[in-house]
Amino acid sequence: MSRSLPCKFPLLQIPIPLLTYFSITVLYFACVLGRRSVCYELNGTHRFLEQYVYNRELFIQFDSDSAAGVFVAESELGRETAKNWNIQKEFLELRRSAVDTVCKHNFELDEGFTLQRRVQSNVNVSPSKKGHLQHHNMLVCHVSDFYPGHIQVRWFLNGQEETAGVLSTNLIHNGDWTFQMLVMLEMTPQQGDVYTCQVEHPSLDGPVTVEWKAQSDSARSKMLAGVGGFVLGFVALGVSLLLRFRSRGISVSFFLLGI
Repeated sequence: MSRSLPCKFPLLQIPIPLLTYFSITVLYFACVLGRRSVCYELNGTHRFLEQYVYNRELFIQFDSDSAAGVFVAESELGRETAKNWNIQKEFLELRRSAVDTVCKHNFELDEGFTLQRRVQSNVNVSPSKKGHLQHHNMLVCHVSDFYPGHIQVRWFLNGQEETAGVLSTNLIHNGDWTFQMLVMLEMTPQQGDVYTCQVEHPSLDGPVTVEWKAQSDSARSKMLAGVGGFVLGFVALGVSLLLRFRSRGISVSFFLLGI
């Protein structure tokens, strides 16, 4: 038969040393004492907050925003501890100076990598499935590999913004400090329609647009045939010129090099 050890709150003589600024947990018999130290920044103003929790109960904290600048008991459990800590000027001064020595210092170190970091997005537009004109389909604008996460993606049809039938995923974390997202537009394309995905992001000098044009199968086939014919014609012309220069004894390698 198991028996629980007694849970008796220890009177800490000094705060847990400020060697690191993150959560730390200390076991006291069957009880748990936790410390959480956090830095906040808002519009250039910094705040340092240190909280102590005993068995899930917040019992004492230090808040640099407090005018008194001392440890404050949040429950009866922390009254004696706060009184004991506040008469120890050296440890109290460490907390008061943490805004400058820790928060502002670390913020300046991290600012270049976090707040000022910019990674341009890649934008691709494609239909969700192969379909025909005048049939319901969905266009997908895939915006990938961008940072920071603030981004605006809009759809346009023939120059007019489309708001109905727009679906979007939440930001997807790639795991390398970049994001991606999908913004989809329900559509029934007509011949000649031009759909445009427009992306605005802090890393870009201006909006980036990617178009998708609605074409019938016959128009698409004609376009591919035209491109194929152009390529074949260009190859035939090249072969003809090579044979002509060789028949005249001109070095083909010199000709290709432009000499």
